[in-house]
Amino acid sequence: MVAKYKINERVILTDSGGGRNLFVDGAITFNDSDGKTLTIKNTKKTLAPDFFTEFFHRFQGATSGYATGGTVPPFTNVIDKFPFATDGNATDVGNLTQARTGVAGQSSRVSGYTTAGYATIDIIDKFSFTSDGNASDVGNLTAGRNAVGGNSSSTNGYTTGGSTNGYPIVPSDVIDKFPFSVDANATDVGNLLISRRYPGGQNSKVSGYSAGGGPPSQNIIEKFPFSTDANTTDVGDLLVATWGRSGQSSTTHGYASGGYPLPSAGTVIEKFSFSADGNSTDVGDLTVSKTQSAGQSSIESGYVTGGYDLSNPSPPPTIQTFDIIEKFPFSTDANSTDVGDLTQTRYGAGGQQV
Repeated sequence: MVAKYKINERVILTDSGGGRNLFVDGAITFNDSDGKTLTIKNTKKTLAPDFFTEFFHRFQGATSGYATGGTVPPFTNVIDKFPFATDGNATDVGNLTQARTGVAGQSSRVSGYTTAGYATIDIIDKFSFTSDGNASDVGNLTAGRNAVGGNSSSTNGYTTGGSTNGYPIVPSDVIDKFPFSVDANATDVGNLLISRRYPGGQNSKVSGYSAGGGPPSQNIIEKFPFSTDANTTDVGDLLVATWGRSGQSSTTHGYASGGYPLPSAGTVIEKFSFSADGNSTDVGDLTVSKTQSAGQSSIESGYVTGGYDLSNPSPPPTIQTFDIIEKFPFSTDANSTDVGDLTQTRYGAGGQQV
């Protein structure tokens, strides 16, 4: 049976068993809430199931950022949420299935994901963006690991690098992918050029990026495609070789914020272009020196949440943990400002946004 939907006098959409065809005599324009438009003219077009979702996809959130898991200490399972529209503190809106640190965060349009964790946790947790609540275990990575990076396309989440052991450290180069459309285990779809822990994750519409990591500290910026399963390529260098950087993404640039070694790299905000491969530039400073912060991205700003500094680096080191929520603008190069607090001091958390 073919269902026909008359959109206007010149446009008809048909649906037959999930196969959609768009018949356009003239032109039709579709709009989303961000003001993005799609115009289709004089065509018979067969539409993929995710046609509109893919076209209008954006990684950046419009309403809220999340920080999940991490080390207080001890390890925490708390899911914090904070608003993008106004500066303010976070609220505790739920719990992960297991308290853990060294996790990665991924985001679909409707759900947040928290993957991996110290020392060899392979859990893929999912929680709803539409209602506050606890996470549920919806799958497993190909291997348990911690200190990982996270990336998100419109259809899949990615967990990159990390360590497959606590101590001694065994760095990983694996890129795992899991679907957003169904709850399922991850598959190994490629490799980083360098095995490493705590890489920062950034996302354009078509590619995932992995910046920095260690040990030893790296300055490499790697890129892998979302359209096909493949290994990364080296597309540039950070100014500072470091690990434990948080990643943020505008529609045009990736950002790498903070990181180890402290304090030399701990305040740096670096930016690199998505449109052309190249090195990063120093565009600002965080309010305090820190590493292992979580990163979130709104349409207008990058956020850096939590983290730790070494107030006394001499053995045995003294760690100072932070609950700071700070943000910096995408529209201009500038320092970050302190705009609120998490419900707990923490580091090693995952970042998500909607």
